[in-house]
Amino acid sequence: MKHILVIEDDPDIRELLGYNLSREGFDVTTCSDGQDGLDKALSTKVDLIVLDLMLPRLSGIEVCKKIREVPEKRSVPIIMLTAKGEETDIVFGLGVGADDYVIKPFGVKELIARIYTRLRPQKSSDSERSPGEVMRQGEVELDKARFQVKVSGVHVPMTLAEFRLFEALIARPGIVLSRDRLLDAVTGGEGVLIDRNIDVHVRSIRKKLGESRDLIQTVRGLGYKFRELT
Repeated sequence: MKHILVIEDDPDIRELLGYNLSREGFDVTTCSDGQDGLDKALSTKVDLIVLDLMLPRLSGIEVCKKIREVPEKRSVPIIMLTAKGEETDIVFGLGVGADDYVIKPFGVKELIARIYTRLRPQKSSDSERSPGEVMRQGEVELDKARFQVKVSGVHVPMTLAEFRLFEALIARPGIVLSRDRLLDAVTGGEGVLIDRNIDVHVRSIRKKLGESRDLIQTVRGLGYKFRELT
């Protein structure tokens, strides 16, 4: 049974989500403030987190950032709930490590569909690749089984969405992948993000790569590619 943590200060929404997710067969834990939610997220095994943006004691942004600082929690999908529909708020939430977002007011069925999408194992487009394969390009190493990326032996922490996007690029060095193609890689072909979010994830990955940021190259009007290494 998958364990979902709901961090939401509105009692009506919290009760609504707890009831409907339990009906779907999920094990649900609910929290009413950011600090309590963070403590639960770090102390228990959680398969997915539904996180409100505006929370007492600790904001959703801070909760997300602190969760992503813990290596074993970086692959846990986070769906952010926000009453702010402005693109800048959405982009900022994704930039600190959220995998998806839902704008309030939202439909419960829509949110549940997104939860199932995030919990579904990613379908590999390359049938010959085994789940535990380690891919290497120059000094870059990506280990799917360990959910780990290293550059020159140094671990580069990534969220689940960033890892999937980086994997799609490194698997096809020199090949330009469109934003739509990268959306498919991130969401398993059931995209619920907008192409602008891909730019945010790429920007975040480049920041984490530091001096190796030019491994991901922008091809204007087309998309992105992983630089061929000689």
